[in-house]
Amino acid sequence: MGLLDNLKAKLGPAKDKVGDLAQKNEGKIAEGLDKVAKVVDSKTHGKYSDRITSGTGKAKDALGKIAHKDTPGGTTPPATS
Repeated sequence: MGLLDNLKAKLGPAKDKVGDLAQKNEGKIAEGLDKVAKVVDSKTHGKYSDRITSGTGKAKDALGKIAHKDTPGGTTPPATS
C-alpha cells in the first residue's frame, strides 16, 4: 500500500464527519461567511467588493456541496422555498 492509499484510508472518516457537521450547521456557517465578508469589505473600504462577493459565493457553493452530498439528487442542495 502506498502513501496516498494510507492517507485516503485515514482521511475517509474525517471527510464524512465534516459533511455531517456542515449539514447540521450550514446556516451558521453561511451566516459566519457573510459576517466575515462584510468585515473584510469594510476594512478594505469596498476596494475588493466584487472579489469578496465572488469568493463568498464560491465558499457557500462548496459548503452546499459538502453538506448535501448524500441527499437524493447528488451534490446540489435541495431547492428552498
